[in-house]
Amino acid sequence: MRCFVFVLLALGLVAKVFSAQSPEVVLREIGAAARTNTATALILCDKAVADYPTNSQPLIVRARVLDSARRYPEAIRDLSAALKMEPKFLSLWQTRGEVHFKAGNFKESVADFDRVIELSPDRAPHHWQRGISLYYARQFSDGRKQFELHQTVNSSDVENAVWHFLCAAREQGVTNARASMIKIGPDGRVPMQEIYALYADTGNVDAVTSAAASSRSRDALFYANLYLGLYFEAVGNAAKARQHIAKAAVDPGATHYMGDVARVHWKLIQSAASQ
Repeated sequence: MRCFVFVLLALGLVAKVFSAQSPEVVLREIGAAARTNTATALILCDKAVADYPTNSQPLIVRARVLDSARRYPEAIRDLSAALKMEPKFLSLWQTRGEVHFKAGNFKESVADFDRVIELSPDRAPHHWQRGISLYYARQFSDGRKQFELHQTVNSSDVENAVWHFLCAAREQGVTNARASMIKIGPDGRVPMQEIYALYADTGNVDAVTSAAASSRSRDALFYANLYLGLYFEAVGNAAKARQHIAKAAVDPGATHYMGDVARVHWKLIQSAASQ
């Protein structure tokens, strides 16, 4: 009975929204619905896509809702359809590259990010997401170069230095990666300075965990777990890597891109364990 009532309410909302026959009004209503009920938003999206077949916006909005629901293959389908209508829409290439990454399609993610840079070359040094996708696509030399380029526009980011290290470690080994670590300015986020010291072999794990535990930062424990997990993986301690990545992947506050990275990495660990 509850499901039947929900369907009636959803259909009633669809009728109300589409009585206006304005794409702008429809898309606003979909956005409002998506904040409270994904299923209702998708019903509205489906109707909008059907009613405005030559308008890319309903496809883009539906892709956004599907992405939020972590239904990545369907989101990619809609973004691809939108790109056929608007092949030079820069943000669509960027968004599809990010969704490809979350879906584990790393080479496709790199290809979309490359297209972003083709359309807007000045974005090349800023594109740290491309570097991460290159790492997971196992293109470690290209990933290292991307992080070196990013350093020219973001010189105080420990995460950039860490991902450069991770690429270099896969390429040349941990000792050589430490010798070529990017030098950075002060990064005020806790526990980034401790993480940098750990990777550079001038700090230790306890310093990272203590700084994170004592911080009032919402993200401190997440970043500690993510970068401890990646560190332990780089130095060959699979058990500890698994422990920390698992914690980062389920952190409820990690609703940002690095949270997606943690979840992607955790899926890779689980997939490797099941083989």
